[in-house]
Amino acid sequence: MTDADQPGPAGAKQPLLWGRFSGFVLIIALIGLVLDQGSKLWLVQGFDLQRNGPVELLPVLDIVLVWNRGISYGLFQQNSDLGRWLLAGLTVVVTIGLWVWSTRCASRLVALSLALVIGGALGNGVDRLFHGAVVDFVHFHVGTFSWYVFNLADVWIVAGVIGLLYDSFTNGPNSAAK
Repeated sequence: MTDADQPGPAGAKQPLLWGRFSGFVLIIALIGLVLDQGSKLWLVQGFDLQRNGPVELLPVLDIVLVWNRGISYGLFQQNSDLGRWLLAGLTVVVTIGLWVWSTRCASRLVALSLALVIGGALGNGVDRLFHGAVVDFVHFHVGTFSWYVFNLADVWIVAGVIGLLYDSFTNGPNSAAK
């Protein structure tokens, strides 16, 4: 264990809004948000994917336009304004919770993982606020097997979760939660 991994004295106050890796988390989350929103903006507005798509990039990879009014894998589809705003509010609450977690993390891997999840959540949250749905566009398929349609924000979230899982399995029980 390094000094950063050592728990503080009993009763020591944990950081709430800014911690050791907060600048790093903020930069990575903002880069993820900009890349995600830039790709969506270009595909929807610049390329006009709705009019010009779908586009076959490879025999197993297409660029298509899907408006996801739910959450991952299209679960909990919301076709009302109430559902849209509830999901947007949930995104805000979860993002704040992840930020607070990031202020207390002791390793760069956990900070990076949380930054990726935060950037992805913000990217999909911005879509929900401005479009009423999340813009998904990457479609993998092989033969009759079709994977779900996703976006860069989803990639960031999955990569961040994989990083948190890796940390929790390699550094002992409850490692990522520290």
